[in-house]
Amino acid sequence: MASALPHRPTVDHAPREQTDVVIGRDEPTDALRVLSCDTAQRILAALADEPGTASDVAADVDASLQNVTYHLDRLRDAELITPINTWYSEKGKEMTVYAPTTERLVVRFDATADRSPTERDPP
Repeated sequence: MASALPHRPTVDHAPREQTDVVIGRDEPTDALRVLSCDTAQRILAALADEPGTASDVAADVDASLQNVTYHLDRLRDAELITPINTWYSEKGKEMTVYAPTTERLVVRFDATADRSPTERDPP
């Protein structure tokens, strides 16, 4: 039976070109903490290839849906992925489609980030 809801419409998503992750002395970096897990890295790589739902990603990275959902939540909280669309299963269940928020993640060290403006070196 055909559904009145669109099953998998085309996804149009343009992530930011670059996001900088700045490592300072006193503040932990959520993005690096989240990406310290191999599964999270594989999930992000899979989504960089093609946006998808939690079940798409689970099949792609050969992990349980529960494990993938956990990592998708952490990746979203660290602002490394974002929901971009909603697809519907053949049974009409809503499924969130995820994609990376950025094309390139640049890690840089900034020793001055934790100092006050008066303590920083002059430009």
